[in-house]
Amino acid sequence: QVQLVESGGGLVQAGGSLRLPCTASARTLSMMGWFRQAPGKEREFVASISWSGANTYYADSVKGRFTISRDNAKNTVYLQMNSLKPEDTAVYYCSTAPNSIWSAWGQGTQVTVSS
Repeated sequence: QVQLVESGGGLVQAGGSLRLPCTASARTLSMMGWFRQAPGKEREFVASISWSGANTYYADSVKGRFTISRDNAKNTVYLQMNSLKPEDTAVYYCSTAPNSIWSAWGQGTQVTVSS
């Protein structure tokens, strides 16, 4: 099973930006996505991207602020996060969906947005 490694998290002030890369251990020609989990809350969908990059989907809470992209040559998916808000604070995970089912998960990267 492919292994995923997220990075790029950190502490940022509200209004700031972060870019999260997620690198897969092998070529992943399937849908990939980002999820997040805040303390005391369930994991929620953030964004997804088709294998070609032609189709992207976003949670309403991040539309217009976050952008998902991928570089298949580098086996990497990115989440560009702009205009960050304190409510974006969470552990961010990436995942793949080879059979339209989210399966492999990374270990997560912490994003903390201060007000």
